Amino acid sequence: MWKPPERIKHEPPAARWPSRQEAEGSLLFQPLRIGGLELAERTGVPAMVPWRATEEGFVTEEILAWYERFAAGQPGAIVVEATGIRDVPSGPLLRIGHDRFVPGLTELVETVRRASGGRTRLLIQVIDFLTIRRRPEPRRFFERYLEITDRHRRAVGSTSDDEVRAALAAMDDAELDEVLDERELESLRYGYRERVGDLHLPHVRELPEVLPDLFAAAAGRAAEAGFDGVELHYAHAYTMASFLSALNDRDDGYGGSREGRVRLPLEVFARVREVVGDDYPVGCRFLSEDCVEGGSTVEDAAWFAVRFAAAGMDFLSLSRGGKFEDARQPKIGWAAYPYTGPSGYECMPTVVSDERGPFGRNLEPTARIRRAVRRAGYDTPVVVAGGICSFDQAEEALATGGADVVAAARQSLADPDWFRKMRLGRGAEVRRCVYTNYCEGLDQKHKQVTCQLWDRLDLDEEGVALSSDGRRRLTAPRWDAATSSNPDGAARPAAVAERT
Repeated sequence: MWKPPERIKHEPPAARWPSRQEAEGSLLFQPLRIGGLELAERTGVPAMVPWRATEEGFVTEEILAWYERFAAGQPGAIVVEATGIRDVPSGPLLRIGHDRFVPGLTELVETVRRASGGRTRLLIQVIDFLTIRRRPEPRRFFERYLEITDRHRRAVGSTSDDEVRAALAAMDDAELDEVLDERELESLRYGYRERVGDLHLPHVRELPEVLPDLFAAAAGRAAEAGFDGVELHYAHAYTMASFLSALNDRDDGYGGSREGRVRLPLEVFARVREVVGDDYPVGCRFLSEDCVEGGSTVEDAAWFAVRFAAAGMDFLSLSRGGKFEDARQPKIGWAAYPYTGPSGYECMPTVVSDERGPFGRNLEPTARIRRAVRRAGYDTPVVVAGGICSFDQAEEALATGGADVVAAARQSLADPDWFRKMRLGRGAEVRRCVYTNYCEGLDQKHKQVTCQLWDRLDLDEEGVALSSDGRRRLTAPRWDAATSSNPDGAARPAAVAERT
């Protein structure tokens, strides 16, 4: 992953943990209504992809155990990982593009309800992807993938496509820079990637006709499976975020201006609402900033947020960055990963950072967006996430009007019980994330995601499920509030797996 050139190493913010009485009176542990749904508290675990589904996208025992472990910590809400709305292969990622996925998803809902004692609400994030391919071996690219045109023939001086391919394959980088266009060079050096502006491709041109029904059908299945709500994935490097981005140059009314860029996201939401009804909670996750040159800004996001609130969305969840445009060049045989460049760093910053540091980088832009929504007269709840790992951070965000719900991914992965520990006055027992992005490194390689603070602990414990390589446990050790520490919450060192 890219790191800022300053390379300043930061320590996690000092933690002052509340007593049980203070926690009970805090904003963080007060209930909140989101549309027709009430959260028991204003805490959440946002969507994370753990790479545990089958290759066909079905729920597995490992998926059930992953979400069961988070549910045991009883957060106000959990959002299930980005789940594909199309009935097409997508590797070990969950899918909801056909009715055959509903039974497994229903079991997932029941698992979370049981593990949380009915306290945690479960939503599912639904997503669409455009095509992206692995970076090819150069000779294979020229032999099989490059579409030969008259421009290539003139550059080489031959009318034989075989001769043109052979000549191009023999060129060095400087020569190829003169012969290939920008997209051809990208396909060679990074792998082919579709854009929402590729209107010459019929299936891309027809996205506004196709996506509303696909998202709506997925939301209908989510409701059928028993999920408490749906989060439309309008963030990062994927289809809907690309429509919202200022880089969207479609000239068919679905790009260019803010009004054009927000058109399809609003049409998707309207169709979803038709299917699930007014009482079923539906919101979206989108970006406070694209964090790439020419991309959408916080001013754009504030404008979009007001439009989403006006349309009747039940919540707005903010992330940032994570784009393909500045991703690092992948190795041959690997696909580009949108969290390897500067925008990816903004999404998941590490302790090696710039002067601002990695903690709470999304708080200020989210607060600006929430203020815009309130000034427009809407009380739509706003969810903030990004480097939040202490009670005071979370409480301040709520107390200052910066957000209505605080979500934490990496800290919740480090300690799935951390919200519950705080609520019980047991914060001294929280296992704190060290923000090295060990977990993100596993995600980048499509390996089962775990945390370095616990994945080597008690591997011989009875019933512990291990990773496919047999070297890591797949879920954090259980925390028993009755036996893990003194009833008064006296400090107890958190176990940390040592690395050699």
